[in-house]
Amino acid sequence: MFELLKTDPNSKARLGRLTTMHGVIDTPVFMPVGTQGSVKALDPRELREMGTEILLGNTYHLSLRPGMDIIRAAGGLHQFINWPHPILTDSGGYQVFSLARIRKIGAHGVEFRSHLDGSLLFLGPREAMAIQREFRSDIAMVFDDCPPHTSAPGEMRAAVERTSRWARECLDQPRAPGQLVFGIVQGGTNAALREECAKMLVALGFDGYAIGGVSVGEPEPKIFNAIEVTEPFLPAHWPRYAMGLGTPAQLVELVARGMDMFDCVLPTRVARNGTAFTRKGAISVKAGAVKADFRPVEDGCECYACRHFSRAYLRHLLNVNEILGLRMVSVHNSQMYLKLMADIRAHIAAGTFSEFRREFIANYAPSRRVLLARANAER
Repeated sequence: MFELLKTDPNSKARLGRLTTMHGVIDTPVFMPVGTQGSVKALDPRELREMGTEILLGNTYHLSLRPGMDIIRAAGGLHQFINWPHPILTDSGGYQVFSLARIRKIGAHGVEFRSHLDGSLLFLGPREAMAIQREFRSDIAMVFDDCPPHTSAPGEMRAAVERTSRWARECLDQPRAPGQLVFGIVQGGTNAALREECAKMLVALGFDGYAIGGVSVGEPEPKIFNAIEVTEPFLPAHWPRYAMGLGTPAQLVELVARGMDMFDCVLPTRVARNGTAFTRKGAISVKAGAVKADFRPVEDGCECYACRHFSRAYLRHLLNVNEILGLRMVSVHNSQMYLKLMADIRAHIAAGTFSEFRREFIANYAPSRRVLLARANAER
């Protein structure tokens, strides 16, 4: 299922190949997020032309709309969204704990109110696995308890214990043919809890292991620390997935820390506000500074937006609320992320990843938010 092809001698970066029912995935890999069954502003043809190998689908949202009856009648999620390539589906756990205003946690799941209409719903390990079985996704995630990073120690321990129990229950559920199941390590910033949770999941024997509960509001140094204290307890010959991460610079650093798979809403989310990612940091395409700037978003970029349009034109589109503007910035950002991962794979294969990492981080200007978090962490 997962073949570890090469490791970097100067870091924990890894080159791998993950085989699924709907195709082979080269790792490290970035998975564009299709929350509602679609990567916002992009179509499947564009995604494939950019080099997308796998998409992420959202169990919670898709089970509510369009609902399981529709997806079942379509023959599964691949057929419904016209994506014949690999799909990973999350369990819905994060959405239950982040979106539900009223919820009641029980031994076998969570009773909560829908964020759409307030209707009473229940989701637990059995329900989450049943939904993903109907989706026929290539990779299903276990149902976990994802607490806020500010949780008290007792609350964090309770969440880890629930995650452990629910992981066992997920393994007992039937799967779709060929479906892989990944466990999720929780524990916040507590190294002992992370170790305990990781060892328990590895003992159960999943097809891959994710690190959850990161990028849930904590500063960047704590994100890296959570990854660093967990990675040593994950088996080398299974895929490792850092959930919900991150900026381009963070992806480079997380690859260096031994992670193989990533997803993040940032490329299309910030594009809708006119922010573009480049190899030197994020820039505002909506700002007045680019009003007469006829360069592409990023020199040397081969995406459709950079090959055909200027910053000045994209700014105009964004400021008059033309859909083409946010679409083109979404195209650029998505291709930038995918090309970055392709370059990382090439450098690991060539044995030059350390040099690439050093140069990329030196040239990438962090956002003010990241700089502030770093400064606070040093105090």
